[in-house]
Amino acid sequence: MFLFLALFILAATRSMCKGQHENNCKVVPKDPYIEVGSDTEIVCQTSCVSGKIFWTLNSRRIDESQSSAVNSSHTVLTLRNFTLQRATLECRSANTHLVLGGTTIQTYSKPSNISCILDHKDQPSDEELSLEPSPDWFTCNWQHQIDSKQKINYTVLYDSPYTHHAEICKSQITNCITIEPSAKMEYFSNFTITVRAEADTWKADSDPREFKPLHILKMARPQLRVTPSSDHVFVQWSRSSFSSKCGCEVKYSKAVDKGAPAVLRRKNLSERSDGEDTIEKWDSCSNYTFSVRCALDKAPWSNWSKNKTVLTKLNKRDFKLRLWRKVAEPEGNGVRKVHAMWTEIPSTCQDTFTYTIKVTPYKDAMVGVNYTDTSCGSSTCDVYVNQDAHRMRLTVLHNETLLVEDSVCVPAVGESLPQVTDIQTSTLEGVLLVSWKASTEPVTGYMIDWTHDGNQYYWKESNCTNTTLPDHKQPYNITVTPLFDDETGHGTQALQICSRVGDPGDVTIQVQADAKSALVSWNVKSQEACSGVVVNYTVFYGIQNGPQLNVPVDGTEQFISLNNLNPDTYYSVQVNATALTGTATSRETFFQTKRFDAQLITAVGVCGSIVILLVLSLGVCCAVRWNKFREKPVPNPAFSSLALWPAPSPQEGTCPFQPFNNPTESVCDRVYTGESQRTPTSPLATGCDGIPACDQTGEYVDPATGPALVDPVEPVETQHLSSPDDSTALLPSENSPYRSQSSAENSASKFNKQCKRVPLKQIEKIAPVTVYVTLDMLQQGQGR
Repeated sequence: MFLFLALFILAATRSMCKGQHENNCKVVPKDPYIEVGSDTEIVCQTSCVSGKIFWTLNSRRIDESQSSAVNSSHTVLTLRNFTLQRATLECRSANTHLVLGGTTIQTYSKPSNISCILDHKDQPSDEELSLEPSPDWFTCNWQHQIDSKQKINYTVLYDSPYTHHAEICKSQITNCITIEPSAKMEYFSNFTITVRAEADTWKADSDPREFKPLHILKMARPQLRVTPSSDHVFVQWSRSSFSSKCGCEVKYSKAVDKGAPAVLRRKNLSERSDGEDTIEKWDSCSNYTFSVRCALDKAPWSNWSKNKTVLTKLNKRDFKLRLWRKVAEPEGNGVRKVHAMWTEIPSTCQDTFTYTIKVTPYKDAMVGVNYTDTSCGSSTCDVYVNQDAHRMRLTVLHNETLLVEDSVCVPAVGESLPQVTDIQTSTLEGVLLVSWKASTEPVTGYMIDWTHDGNQYYWKESNCTNTTLPDHKQPYNITVTPLFDDETGHGTQALQICSRVGDPGDVTIQVQADAKSALVSWNVKSQEACSGVVVNYTVFYGIQNGPQLNVPVDGTEQFISLNNLNPDTYYSVQVNATALTGTATSRETFFQTKRFDAQLITAVGVCGSIVILLVLSLGVCCAVRWNKFREKPVPNPAFSSLALWPAPSPQEGTCPFQPFNNPTESVCDRVYTGESQRTPTSPLATGCDGIPACDQTGEYVDPATGPALVDPVEPVETQHLSSPDDSTALLPSENSPYRSQSSAENSASKFNKQCKRVPLKQIEKIAPVTVYVTLDMLQQGQGR
């Protein structure tokens, strides 16, 4: 509503103005471009309104002191040192605040900071470097702050005493390269460069800059040669601009040590002279990379020359051949083995060296006795001496020329010499500290040697009563020996110590899984001689992709039983061994629990075996019993308790009853039923003298002749069965032929009695008795 009202008032005001005045209100110039930092004036024509006006810049009111009224219809605004890239300027009525006119002011800048170089596009070769090459590449760079949306064209203008505003290069970026500019440029006089920037709506020229050709001439890169020797490294190079003075820089560094800072050496060269330099400090037999660059006075540096990598020689000045020895205890014949060792010449040295040791006893050295030299290897040698004191001398030859030599003393056995005492060793942050008390006599130094295995020795010299040894994480056997002007004392050995204790070692796991438990055992194998003692173990286990459980184990144990596991499940297990110096972790091991418990399987197997054995035993017994039952003969009637055999007649005497040796083959074994015994026509037994009951030979009488009679003097003994199983229920009583028999015990007792004659009258009085025989009678009788 307010906007509509404002537009309505503005339209009405303009209509009224158009009717009252002939000219409209406006602001001139319209949308000007001005140079950044310059001053400008803007005019507002106010003939369409009466009263004062005011100015706004980007909607902010400008101070009235910057504007002034030329007349009643024109007001001028002066903007000084305008630096905004783009701004909106409006002229407004002071009474109504209506915009009478406006313009957009944009700024542009001119190029600045121009720099130019005369260069060589194609660097000359070694053959061409003897000539003075002319520059064939002219390069200029400048700075320009512009709107990135604008398209700017740049032109490089060249001015000299003979040329004015010659266009030598065009570009749309802030640098320009001219190839072969010699046709338009004179290199022996000063010249001026101007950069012109042009857009669609503006054009700006940079401030002219004057250049001297020799100050912007970039020399061609030098050509380098390097020659190593045993005393120095000789560096030579050839340069362009041979007729002028110049300065050069030689740069060299170790090729294998990329992080090491390079060494720069500055050399000034006079006119018509090439460069050379002598390097006297370097490491022996190492690869070094050299390069060089040059520049005229106040001119830019040339490009670095091509790198040259050379292998240096043995530096004789810096190399110190330090000889030392380890003397063993005398053997049975008094001969001692001396292990000589010295500072090894670097293996990278490609020259040939010869090592020779000469051992001379002190007492023979006084009279000039010579001994045979011993040829040795590159760093150690073993020689043998007796119990006397000796002087050992080492010489190193290079191409049959003496390079360096050194000597050391071997004291005599039992010689009274000073030595150090109270050697103390300690460790601090992985460094081994060794200290001792000085000997009683003045010394020139101390030699400290140490070994880890008794084969490889290390040594160092110290002027103090303490030193530090490097960290090897191995046991140290340290010996300290005092040194004198030309002799050595006796060595004192310290107790074995480790500079630093390492991790516990490698942990390996073995798993024996059951259905609900698993026995986890492990071994710790140390990879180092100085390994930490395990304080405790931690066993981590769990289901794959599940939560991890852990169990602590004392450091003295190396196994644990994991219980309450799920049958037929995959588990992972890992063991951490923790020492005071660190922790070692085993590889993750996977195992699967069994579906059934091994003890259950064993118990089921044992019980099944027992059941099978019992079934087999029962079957065998049944088979044996059945076989015996099938083969069982008819029971012997002699074992029956029916009656005793009749006694022999008085005329014949008694006849002892003899059982048959083989009852199964006797006719007495025949069994008759009760009906046949009750036959009244059966004759009576008559005794031993031909009576049918028993013949003269003691055999049973055929029962078909007549049944046996019971002796009335001795009543028949009967015995009741002890259980229903022994009763006659096994056979029907009506059909059984043995129904009246007693137990086998009475039958056996009467079996051995003699047969007696029975009077016929008494026999007639005895009623016939029905008898039967049980099937177990034979077994019971035989058992007895």
